[in-house]
Amino acid sequence: MRHALIIAGGSGTRLWPMSRAGLPKQLIPFIGGKSLLQISFDRLEGLTPIEQRHVCANQGQEALIRAALPALGGEQFLGEPVGRDTLNAVGFAAAVIARQDPEAVIAVFTADHLIEPVDRFQAIVKAGFELVEKQPQTLVTFGIQPTGPATGYGYLQLGAPIADGASARRVGQFREKPDETTAQEYFKAGPDQYLWNSGMFVWKATTLLDCIRRYEPQSYEGLNKISEAWGTPKYAERLMEVYPGLRKISVDFAVMEPASRDPKLAVAAIPMPLQWLDVGSWPSFAQTCPHDAQGNAIAAQKQLLQNTSGSLIASSDSNHLIAVMGCQDLIVIHTPNATLICHASQAERIKEMQARAGAQFGGQYV
Repeated sequence: MRHALIIAGGSGTRLWPMSRAGLPKQLIPFIGGKSLLQISFDRLEGLTPIEQRHVCANQGQEALIRAALPALGGEQFLGEPVGRDTLNAVGFAAAVIARQDPEAVIAVFTADHLIEPVDRFQAIVKAGFELVEKQPQTLVTFGIQPTGPATGYGYLQLGAPIADGASARRVGQFREKPDETTAQEYFKAGPDQYLWNSGMFVWKATTLLDCIRRYEPQSYEGLNKISEAWGTPKYAERLMEVYPGLRKISVDFAVMEPASRDPKLAVAAIPMPLQWLDVGSWPSFAQTCPHDAQGNAIAAQKQLLQNTSGSLIASSDSNHLIAVMGCQDLIVIHTPNATLICHASQAERIKEMQARAGAQFGGQYV
C-alpha cells in the first residue's frame, strides 16, 4: 500500500523568537491561520488515505501535533525521544510501517514546505509511487527547478533518463550547499543539469531498510530492536534505551549518496516544476506575507511604518503596536517575552542569537 510520512522534528532556530522549543515553526499558525504541519497534512488529501499518513516528531510535541491534526490515528504518530537526524527518522518509520505492511511504499515529506499547485504536486508524487512500484530497487527523490543561484540548498546533478521512468533521471551526484561562485555555475548550467534537492522521497520500506542494513548496520540493528518491541509493553523502555545512541546522520549522506553508486540500486530524481518554498528563515517566511507599496512584508495586526522599506514586520500579539521609522531591510519580530531586530542580511545568523539567548537568559527564551 501507499503511505505518506511527514518529518516534523525541526527546531526552527532561524525563525526565533517566534519558533520555540515548546512551539516550533511547524506548529505555529502563521500561514493564513494554519500551521505548516496542517498545510503539509492537508496537501496529502486524495494522495493517501488518512489512516496511511504518519508523522514523525519529538515525543514532547505529541499533544500539540494531535491537537493540530485530530484525524491522526493512535499508531500514526512516531515519537522520537531525541532528534537523531533524518536517517533514523525515516528508518524508524520504515521499520514500524513495514512490520504492519511488508509491501509498503512510503513517500516522505517535511513539514516546512509550501507547494502549489497541489494537484500538480500530487500528480508528480503519484509518478514517484508508480516508478517505485514498477522498480522496487529504485529510490526516488524530487528536484526543484532553481529560481536563482541559491547557496542554502543542496543540489542534484542529473544523469541519464531512467527507463520507464517518465521524466525521471538518474542522480549522478549529490552536491552539498555550494559557495556563491559554484551556485552561479550550477544555475547557469540549467535545470537539465542541476536541481535543488527538495528533501522529499519515495521508496519501498524494505528497500530502504536493506540500504540501512548494508550502509549503516549499527543504525539498522537499533531500529530493528525498536520495531520488534512496537505495540508491546517493552516498547517505551526499548525506545529510550536504543534511540539516543543511534548515529546522528542525514539520509542523504547515509543512504542516498552510497545508493547512487550502488549497482544493485537506482537513485532517480523526478523534477517538480511548481511553486516550492522552504519556510526555514524569516526572509522565506516574508515571501508568504502581504506586502505594502514600499515592499514591506506585514505579519502584524497593528503596525505603523514611516519612511521604511524592504522590511519584515511580524508579531504574535494582536494588541501590540510595532512602529518603525526611517529603516530599510530590517527584520522585526515581536513575541510576548522576546523581540528580535536585525538587518535582513543577518538572517542566517539568527540561530546564533537564539543560542546566546538560551545560554545567557535561560530556557524560557528559546
